[in-house]
Order: sequence, then structure tokens, then C-alpha cells
Amino acid sequence: MTGTHRQPEVNIGLVGHVDHGKTTLVQALSGEWTDQHSEEMKRGISIRLGYADATFRACPEEDGPERYTVEERCSEHDVETEVLRTVSFVDAPGHETLMATMLTGAAVMDGAVLVISATEDVPQAQTEEHLMALDIIGIDNIVVVQNKIDLVDRERAEQNYRQIEEFVAGTVAEDAPVVPVSAQQGVNMDLVIQAIEEEIPTPERDPDADARMQVARSFDINRPGTTWDALQGGVLGGSLVQGRLRADEPLEIAPGREVEEGGQTEWRSIETTIRSLQAGGESVDEATPGGLLGVGTGLDPSLTKGDALAGQVAGPPGTLPPTWEQFTMSVDLLDRVAGGMDAEEVEDISTGEPLMLTVGTATTVGSVTSAREGECEVALQRPVAASEGSKIAINRRVGARWRLIGVGTLEG
Repeated sequence: MTGTHRQPEVNIGLVGHVDHGKTTLVQALSGEWTDQHSEEMKRGISIRLGYADATFRACPEEDGPERYTVEERCSEHDVETEVLRTVSFVDAPGHETLMATMLTGAAVMDGAVLVISATEDVPQAQTEEHLMALDIIGIDNIVVVQNKIDLVDRERAEQNYRQIEEFVAGTVAEDAPVVPVSAQQGVNMDLVIQAIEEEIPTPERDPDADARMQVARSFDINRPGTTWDALQGGVLGGSLVQGRLRADEPLEIAPGREVEEGGQTEWRSIETTIRSLQAGGESVDEATPGGLLGVGTGLDPSLTKGDALAGQVAGPPGTLPPTWEQFTMSVDLLDRVAGGMDAEEVEDISTGEPLMLTVGTATTVGSVTSAREGECEVALQRPVAASEGSKIAINRRVGARWRLIGVGTLEG
């Protein structure tokens, strides 16, 4: 690894309503927005789930909130700042149709920053839906950022602040700090960094556990017309949730692909070799959990193009969780449909209805083959690899779109 390069050690989701300033906040904290990143691997991955890394630092001469910064030198005291840690921001799309992407992003988040604009009433539909999603996925390390305070007067800002406190009462974000900022003007960024440092710890990770990667994207990085001798293998993008990956080691991917034999079709895992690794925007020999990972493989790029392997799980051969084409899940339904303008009650799940299920980074449609009090059996259109006990976000078709209605736990 080179000089000051540090791999990110924690993933922080940015959630909230569309246009409330999530991307601007990341820009203010990281000095970049990776949608402009030139590396092919990273650029490809950021299309759906934007990622940017920020190294948080502290001025050794300060002891208040002013000590927190992302600058390498403290201009006030003209000294070098000390590195605290590098974090990776996952910018979950706020637009309502991208709720499934938000949920797959939540599968790789260790904590979240909920961005709420001071210029609109609280809560907006998606703000509420995103908070319910964090609750369902079990993310409770949360910082609330009240953005755009430069666009309202003091009275409106205080009224909005009280609305935020009322909105988060009784939710997973109840005791989260609320930090008023102007991301556009770079105001109070030190307080945001302080809140993240205090509220979102780096998770305890077992370095000796078998590597487990949640694949969020997959693609072919070869330009059209590349000759066979210059072809590069398929690329997987996603997040390492445990263990370590090293170049030249074997890798198994499940559920894999559908294989037809003797008139029967079945899903078989795929085995390959890790050719290269990218973490924190640089090539590395070994990748550790946290941040976004690009894994170059020996796979035929036709297998990985167009996100064909998104939602799969990768790790050392023989260590992956089982693949399910159907399973039973216990079900805990919300009282009302998330994000709906009118508080529609959630009706019980019924036999025969289709549900959209998000397990880890996989989103698949399942048909309910049997529904009972508190649990149901589903047959999946596309199988998923997941451990028993995995959390499942359950979406139902309401009108023209899928809406979050509850959480399931995979029982087997």
C-alpha cells in the first residue's frame, strides 16, 4: 500500500428524501464525489450505490469540536492533523422507485446519516420510509443532519428542528444527535464528523473469519472490440462483511448460475480465482472489511456483465451459506405501509400473493405458497444464498409500486 492510503474501515449510509442534500454533504466531507471517479471499476460500481471515502482527522492543538476536520493541515495552528479513521459513505438513492437499492445498500451499512432538509415539513414520505428501512435492517447507529439551514430564518429552523425530534421519537433514531448544517456552505462539518466519530463505531470484526462478500454490482470492463488476447476477466463490486480477501486465492460465488442438464435445470455455484483487488480506490494485495471493493476475477466477462451476479455472495470455496429456491420466514409486519401519504394499514400476507424480498444485496420476487399467523412460505423466482436467521425486507405491490410492509427472518 502506498504512503497515506488507508482502506476504509466502516460503511456509513446516507439516507433521506430526494434533493435533501445527501450528495452535497458527502462532497463537503470527502472533497469528492466518486461518480466522477476515473477508475473503471469504481465508476461502474457508483452508478447505483454511490460511494466516496473520507479520512477524518483531528488538530492536535484543539480540544473542542473545532478539532475535527478532513484537512491534512490545520490552517488555524499551522500543524499537521492526526488521522482518526477512513470511512466510506454509501449514498443510497432517495428516489422512491429505488427503495430496493436503498435496502441492498443497507445490507452493507454499519451506521447511517439521515439527511433532512430544513426547508420542508418533516417527515417527507421517503424520509419516513428510509427510517423504517434502517429499523428493519437493524441499523441503530444513526446521526441526523438538518441540512440547508442557510435557506431559512431562525424561527423556521427551530420549528423544523422540533418536527425532527417529534418524528424520530419512538424510532431507532430516537436518541440520535441532530446536527444543523449547511452542506453547500460547508458550515458545521466539524460537528458532523464529531457526531459520526461518537455515534458510529467501527464494528468488531473477526480477522480470522472466512471471507464473505456481498456482491452489489458486476460488470464487464472490456471496451467493445477488445481482442481475445487483451480481454480482462469479469469484475465484482460490493462489500466485504467479514474476513479478508487476497489476490490469487480461489473464490466461490453463490447461487451462481442456472445450468441445464438432461432437461432439468439447477443452480450451481461458480468458482474462479481473484486476479486483482481494489479498495479505497487503489489496487491492494489484501482487502479487509469496510468500504467498497472491486474484485477482478478470471470469469468470462459475459457472466458478469450488466450486474448479472449482483445480489450473490462470494467467499472461499466450501464456506458459503446455503442457496434457497424456497424458504419459510417468520414475519413481523409494520402497522402501516411505509412512505404512503395516507396511513394505510398493512393487511396480513395472503397465500398466492407476490412479494418483493431483499436479502443481503439480493432482491428477488417470491410467490407466497402458504401463509399462516406470523410466518409464510415463499417460492422464489430467483434463488438467494443466505444463512438461516438472515433479515429479509418485505415489499408488497401497492398501486403502481412496491412498498415496504415488514421484515422477515429466514427460518429454513
